[in-house]
Amino acid sequence: MKLFRVFRPILSTHRKFSIKVQGQPISLTNSRLPNPDYDFEYLCNPSNRNEIFENIRKRKSQGDIDKVLELSQSPELRDTFLAEINTIPNHTAEEVMEYGENPQVIRVYGKKAELNFECKRLSELAKHLQLMKTDRLGPLTGQKSYILLTDLADMEQALVQYSVDKLIKNNFKLVSVPDIISSEIIKRCGLISKADRTLVYCLDSQYGENVSLSGTAEMSMAQMLMNTEFTRQEIPLKLAAVSRCYRAETSTLYEERGIYRVHQFTKVEMFVCCEPEESSEFLHKIQEIQENLFSNLDLHFKVLDMPPHELGASAYRKMDIEGWMPGRKQFGELSSCSNCTDYQSRRLNIKYRSRSGKLLHVHTLNGTACAIPRMLIAICETHQTKDGDIKVPKKLIPYMQGKTLITKQSAANMKPHKLQQNI
Repeated sequence: MKLFRVFRPILSTHRKFSIKVQGQPISLTNSRLPNPDYDFEYLCNPSNRNEIFENIRKRKSQGDIDKVLELSQSPELRDTFLAEINTIPNHTAEEVMEYGENPQVIRVYGKKAELNFECKRLSELAKHLQLMKTDRLGPLTGQKSYILLTDLADMEQALVQYSVDKLIKNNFKLVSVPDIISSEIIKRCGLISKADRTLVYCLDSQYGENVSLSGTAEMSMAQMLMNTEFTRQEIPLKLAAVSRCYRAETSTLYEERGIYRVHQFTKVEMFVCCEPEESSEFLHKIQEIQENLFSNLDLHFKVLDMPPHELGASAYRKMDIEGWMPGRKQFGELSSCSNCTDYQSRRLNIKYRSRSGKLLHVHTLNGTACAIPRMLIAICETHQTKDGDIKVPKKLIPYMQGKTLITKQSAANMKPHKLQQNI
């Protein structure tokens, strides 16, 4: 195995600082990016080639294990080798490998609302009640943007606080993280671009060297823990963050008009670091929290165990929740949670000291507690009335100053005006 030592990264020591979780300080390292610690002994072993190839094939990944094996014999091509090995996706849960193309329905909550009138889409409800603006925002915020008004803006804040309160009760610690992060962190967390198409908003170099707008707080929380060595007493570590998410998504589908697929939105995110033998259990715990959050809002939804090609590069297993949106007359994704095992921790040098004293990589997990736009669609369309008003779910009433019904609002005139150029 001398070959693997050629590529084994050397991790430097860096200055540390502390945060407190459950009253105890946790040492975090404030440092430059570490060298990724890939599992060279597995990935560069020719006897594992067929297993890795099949995993790549079922996940429809761009990785090329044959090229990795070829480059592993040429130490002089180290940089090319490391770039290629980074495209190999995580392992896939054994049972998931047998799913084929379709997700498995694990559970179904509630049932479709039985309404004696034609359901409206959120865009129609919002126009009637003067709750939102999405048209002609180009000069202000660009395409696929939105402005929430009055009670719908209140509902956004109510959903955030409702979700945060639930997470705190489940012993998550709230942190505030930046929305501008290193582009390399995004890549190491598992968002691998294909050709010239990317979901990432990269900032011009004049604003910083290789920085981008974050697509989810998961990446910022992972960056915060980079180069950290935990004791066994410090994990599991459960963090939550509220952030804006930026995604350069495009879609011409009618079903995804309005605020279903947008370029920026508010999201409450969960992030967990734990011992490897605990990660499968934590995936189910995160999923249970999501189910409780949504069922308490009287939503109809189904829980899905996603097939290999839906996992992305970092996930070992991913569970999605799709909620019924009566106005759209179809289910739409509300949240997901993923077990990334040691994919991210190997790339960001996040470790813990085991019972035996051995230094091992933690397993990381992430999950959406609340993605505002789609939650608003599901709630408003589910709880609409025949008159076009919206009933506030009972759990949100205390967060909306006791309001039980959203009716037509008094909003400022927002008619578009043509901009005239100065001559």
